[in-house]
Amino acid sequence: MPATLSTPDFDSANAYPEVGLLRTALRDGDWPAVRALYDPMGWDGRALLVQEAADLPDAGDQLRRAVAADPADGAAAAMLGGHLIVAGWRVRTAAPARYVSREQWAGFHDHLRQAEAVLSAATAHDPGNLTAWQQRITAARGLQAGQAEARRRYERVAAIDPHHRATQSLYLQQLAPKWGGDRAAMHGFARERMLAAPDGAHNAVLVAEAHLEHVFIDGVRHLTTAPVRAELHEAAERSVWHPAFRRTPGWVVVLNHFAGAFAAAGEYAAAARVFRELGPHATDYPWNYLQRFLERFSRHPGRTFARFRRRALA
Repeated sequence: MPATLSTPDFDSANAYPEVGLLRTALRDGDWPAVRALYDPMGWDGRALLVQEAADLPDAGDQLRRAVAADPADGAAAAMLGGHLIVAGWRVRTAAPARYVSREQWAGFHDHLRQAEAVLSAATAHDPGNLTAWQQRITAARGLQAGQAEARRRYERVAAIDPHHRATQSLYLQQLAPKWGGDRAAMHGFARERMLAAPDGAHNAVLVAEAHLEHVFIDGVRHLTTAPVRAELHEAAERSVWHPAFRRTPGWVVVLNHFAGAFAAAGEYAAAARVFRELGPHATDYPWNYLQRFLERFSRHPGRTFARFRRRALA
């Protein structure tokens, strides 16, 4: 079977070796090994490790011990805060708000308040802790702190790194209509950050993300309009198709967004070009989004990824 048609691989450790090492260190309770991975990395790599630690269901005890041992450890605080946020979202589930029970809301908000306490202490100790500020954007969204507070937190990150794509993606969610934003603000922010970023940077993917979010408003047909298809091509030319593009931390989710947006738009030649660069590496988002709106596809992101890829490469 050709490599491009291999089974979709959702394990980020197969794209980023540091992730596998992080999991081993956390499983073994070896906090110095975690810091040996975290400390030399730039903010993109650190954000990747923080989110991976946050996503590990059994990492909570180790992260609590690390924070208790050194309350000034910014990496431990960011990871524990992220872990509490993810745990809270698991309690809430991804169901529409009307289907979330009172008990689920209470558990969700309790986890987020715990996360906020950990993260706010971290940013008070070190205002330059980008990963803690990044997690605080997600906490603010879940706690419905409002657009002004979310913007304040984003600006604290931007003062440290004005082109931090992962944080910009989180803030873009706040600007989406489903979280109290509006279409103009969402698309405007995406384009602004694309144009401000260096050639070949990952940031242009925000344009694809914004159009995928727009699917919630107008359905998948939004992606098939000529202006949207043109914007997707422009964004790809500025990022994943630019000679300066690099496979630095975050490259997998960036390529997945472009592959999903192009394929759903019917731009199969463009999607095929991205799928070939991507290989088997898959991420839940955007495929879990697309499966909601294309009912003929199975309700599994891996199958949605595989079907779109097969159609693009046919």
